[in-house]
Amino acid sequence: MKILDRYIIKQILATFFFVMMILVAVIVVIDITEKVDKFNDHHLKLPVILGYYMNFVPWISGLLTPIICFIAIVYVTSRLAAHTEIVAMLSSGISFTRLLLPYFIASFIIASLSFVFNGWVIPHSNRERLEFEMQYFQNKFYFESRNVHMQAAPNVFLFIQNFNNQSNTGYQFSLERFSDNKLVEKLTADNIQWDTVKHKWTLRFWKRKKVDQIFEINSKGSLTEHGDALDTTLIISPKDFENDAHKYDGMTIPELGHQIEQRHFRGATGVEAYETERHIRFAAPCTTFVLVFMGVIVSARKSRGGTGFQIALGFSLAFIFILFFTMTRTFAEANLHRSDFFSLGNGLNQCSPK
Repeated sequence: MKILDRYIIKQILATFFFVMMILVAVIVVIDITEKVDKFNDHHLKLPVILGYYMNFVPWISGLLTPIICFIAIVYVTSRLAAHTEIVAMLSSGISFTRLLLPYFIASFIIASLSFVFNGWVIPHSNRERLEFEMQYFQNKFYFESRNVHMQAAPNVFLFIQNFNNQSNTGYQFSLERFSDNKLVEKLTADNIQWDTVKHKWTLRFWKRKKVDQIFEINSKGSLTEHGDALDTTLIISPKDFENDAHKYDGMTIPELGHQIEQRHFRGATGVEAYETERHIRFAAPCTTFVLVFMGVIVSARKSRGGTGFQIALGFSLAFIFILFFTMTRTFAEANLHRSDFFSLGNGLNQCSPK
């Protein structure tokens, strides 16, 4: 690596971290002014608020990384062009392709850090941030979905007519086991309730029937087992009925993959949102290379008016990028929720309540 390469890389990284620090500080100040009333309403102490923003800063930094990288490229390149340094480089025999090398090395460093932080580090801080926001900033969540169907295990299907997430109680529960596409066993209960001590479900007024016994009545003439209470473990837990809006923000890339597989296995809706998030985790760091190429092209030319126009153009393109990214992601999630609604409706038309 030549001295010139190290010089450009150093300028890009220094500008990137400086702009990151300034923008994050401005955003934090704006966010505090918007939420100060809520902090006062809940009588939150300073250490609690500082703990929230310790988790807020990594999240907003990861979100701004591609754009700040673009701004840093435009600023550094426009200053090099204004001082006629790029003209001197090209006049010395350096090709424009070779000139891009230090830019892509710097963007690779930034993209690598962004990938590691967005994939593993930031999700851990997001869990605490999301819990804080749900506790103090959002209204109490009530689970409203009815006729919940899911696959509990291979050839085992679970059904709950409705669930109260305040008391952790489900009603009209049934668990069906199939073999060769035939029902062989069915467990039903009037309600199930989560035992916080045993970490198990308690089935109330339960019945268990094996279908092959219908034609083989035993000596007592009993076809089913039944009882008032039965403790059992199930694949579900009360966490499955909590508010999962943007829950994927608190998941690492391996956890996203596990969640996608689990939702596919259960036949649950909303899996596309998790798939979209996983794709974004891989695609977002790669956008830095595209933005670097755009930034160098926009700002490599020397302008008589100084660097102001290039910087303004860079901010404009960054704004357009953020706008289109937000719009397309919101549009995709809205269409996914709509398709989930219709697919759920079709499934309920085919499956009548037990």
